Amino acid sequence: MARAESGLATKAGAQRARSRAGGRALAWSAAAFALALAAYVADVATHPIRLTLGWFDLNIYNHAGLIVRHAPDTLYTWHFLPGVQYLYTPFAALGFAAGSLLPWSVLRWLMTVASLAAMVFTVWVTFGQLGWRGRSRAAAVLGVSAVALWTEPVLRSVQVGQIELLLMALIAWDLCQSDDRKWKGAGVGLAAGIKLVPLIFIPYLLLAGKRRQAAVATAVFAGTVAAGFAALPHASAQWWLTGYFLHSGNVGDVGSLLNQSLFGLVARVAGGVRAATGTWLGLAAAVTALGLAAAVALHRRGRAVQGWLMCALTGLLVSPISWDHHWVWIVPVLVVLADAAVRARGAARWAYGALAAGVAALFGAWPDHWAGPGALVPHGLLGFFVGPHPVHEKYHLYGLQVMSWNLYVLAGLALFALAVVAAARAWLIPAEPRLQAG
Repeated sequence: MARAESGLATKAGAQRARSRAGGRALAWSAAAFALALAAYVADVATHPIRLTLGWFDLNIYNHAGLIVRHAPDTLYTWHFLPGVQYLYTPFAALGFAAGSLLPWSVLRWLMTVASLAAMVFTVWVTFGQLGWRGRSRAAAVLGVSAVALWTEPVLRSVQVGQIELLLMALIAWDLCQSDDRKWKGAGVGLAAGIKLVPLIFIPYLLLAGKRRQAAVATAVFAGTVAAGFAALPHASAQWWLTGYFLHSGNVGDVGSLLNQSLFGLVARVAGGVRAATGTWLGLAAAVTALGLAAAVALHRRGRAVQGWLMCALTGLLVSPISWDHHWVWIVPVLVVLADAAVRARGAARWAYGALAAGVAALFGAWPDHWAGPGALVPHGLLGFFVGPHPVHEKYHLYGLQVMSWNLYVLAGLALFALAVVAAARAWLIPAEPRLQAG
């Protein structure tokens, strides 16, 4: 009896110790996130708004919404500025038309807050699917969000008012739902109806054995196309039936520094888009096949988050255009690496921690200037070693310039290779059942 009471007391003491440790971790993480957010607010408040929050892309969305309401047949011939057009689907334009009903002063700040909330929400649902619960989950979410906030893709997306963070949150939420949910896949289909790149998740779902979810995603996507034709028949015919959406040049300069896709990398190396097209098509086909195979293997071995994240990474690499702000998918990458570091032991824990720190550093929103009017304005490492980098230099890069102008796509390829290795190991050596954290 005495031994039993002693054992219960020991167990209760251990639980109290874990509870205190969890409380301290939550407090530290909350302080870190508050500090990161306060630093960002201070950065915005102390610089001209054009340097930190210009909302350039959101302005295009808003004007496209106004065009839909007043001159819909000109949606894909109208220019916001010379050479700058609306590029998303007719269905997306319907949403922007609704947004244009709001005053611009309200819309821009609403988009900023919603984007930051979407980033935190993505971290939350990803940790949830990885098995985190309670205080541990809250502490992990706040800690990783503090780091993710100060990555260049996130702040760039917020700066220009892009919808990338919202789409990422929608897709992550959808894929983190239970398979019993009747409408799982609808988020993927809706996201694809706004921007076509998420279509890559449909073959992933199908190959992973989730036929119903793939069917739901396909049906919802088809519904967005039908809605576009019903509301905007002329614009929809122009978008879908003339091949408008197939021309990467409509989206922007493929060779631009900000295009961190395989096509951009090959174009900069080959000296032009025409010279790069054949090579890129072959590479894109190979990367797509290998990426989907690895994603499916990870999913079928019980690593669902790693599976859909590999699918997202594959989409970033093979898309003709992947602007720097498209790489917001680095946020759930940080979640997966943090989770792996916590669960690992010994040298493996240090390795995962170092990898997470390296990813955060490479994608970090480092300032371009440390003094002067633009001091501490987030910029990142893209083009950091190039110097003035006039436009004509993009096809004549040497040494560190090659790495700097292709930093995200090279880092993405490295993560892609690691994920392929992890998928092969998972397929050959089934992992032990995962335990809930917290």
